[in-house]
Amino acid sequence: MALRVEEIGAGEAFKVFGRGELHLGILIEHMRREGYEFAVSRPEVVMKEVDGKMMEPEEFVTIDVGKAYMGVVMEEMGQRKGALKNMLDYESDRIRLEFAIPTRGLFGFRSQLLTLTKGTGVMNTSFHDYIPYCGLLPSRINGVLISLENGKATGYSIFNLEERGTMFMGPGEEVYTGMIIGENNKDNDLVVNVCKGKKLSNMRSAGSDDTVSITPPRRMSLEQILGYLDHDELVEITPMSIRLRKKLLDENARKRDSKKQAAS
Repeated sequence: MALRVEEIGAGEAFKVFGRGELHLGILIEHMRREGYEFAVSRPEVVMKEVDGKMMEPEEFVTIDVGKAYMGVVMEEMGQRKGALKNMLDYESDRIRLEFAIPTRGLFGFRSQLLTLTKGTGVMNTSFHDYIPYCGLLPSRINGVLISLENGKATGYSIFNLEERGTMFMGPGEEVYTGMIIGENNKDNDLVVNVCKGKKLSNMRSAGSDDTVSITPPRRMSLEQILGYLDHDELVEITPMSIRLRKKLLDENARKRDSKKQAAS
């Protein structure tokens, strides 16, 4: 079946099986337009055991790109354990690349392809076969910026945090403790105060009234967010907004869980 739903526990949570990020994204968008509020975890592929071996799904992928972008696309697919099967030079300035790649390797790639090819790449995928589990794939390199407290983000705080990473939201937007507000430039998660305002003073100094220039926030589509999620994160869906958050909102709880995971 294309879509299957199973209850988990007492019905507060559900496991949903679908055909890829786009299929699940359509379901999520329909639900939020109907007024539902819910949280979604990182998508995972459906494994199966054959003769005692763990098997995972593999996709056959065709990508049509300009020849100028062929190198970067092949490099990215290689990092995701994609194997080039064929190359067709069917136009003067475009080429078709055919790959076999584990389905896990395609998470978040569709939007990345558009970035790599400046919006000109076209990708089609189809289920190919089940193959032996091919091990760990490269995960997201960067950590995230996490809100320290509840409140409204201020332009002053965002301006001071821009050197730390890329923001996902702008001034005046509501945030809460444990909410992901941006991407860290480094590989670790960082808890920051994005609600801090500029201290007022009755003393005037040169440059004190200068306005600050803030870089526009990075806005991701639902499909991009599903591909961006890490194992300890959720995307919070409401009719009015889509937010990223940590599964454990409390910082101390996250540290305890991290130590527990490291010990096991």
